[in-house]
Amino acid sequence: MVVGIDDSDHSYYALEWTLQHFFAPGQPQQYRLAVLTAKPPASSVIGIAGIGSAELLPTVEADLKRTAARVMDKAKSLCAEVADVGYEAIEGDARGVICEAVDRHHAEILVIGCHGYSKWKRAVLGSVSDYCTHHAHCTVMVVKRPKHKH
Repeated sequence: MVVGIDDSDHSYYALEWTLQHFFAPGQPQQYRLAVLTAKPPASSVIGIAGIGSAELLPTVEADLKRTAARVMDKAKSLCAEVADVGYEAIEGDARGVICEAVDRHHAEILVIGCHGYSKWKRAVLGSVSDYCTHHAHCTVMVVKRPKHKH
């Protein structure tokens, strides 16, 4: 089972939901868990910045590495009770990184969170969950965080 996460509450909720439903303490573990995050290349983050952006590259790269490390640290603390778990921070676009990990791990299930973007935002920004449901070679479970009732 592969769980793709980023540094968002939606992703952490999806991981927590997965742990609660598939890796509960005291229950036999059916799957090996692979938790991964994608780290975009620094050049793609500042690619539209224009002249002078080359000086920013080391700073942006360091920030992206810190974010990936923070995501993995949080995942490790959440998965402390899981017997068979691996962690990966892979550079690249999240959509491709996740689908490649599914193939590499021969995953039966992919779990990803959902940011809950509107149709307009999904069209403009793209949706990792939409992409994965169409391109991953396994069952894809999109975990939506419940909306808080006021």
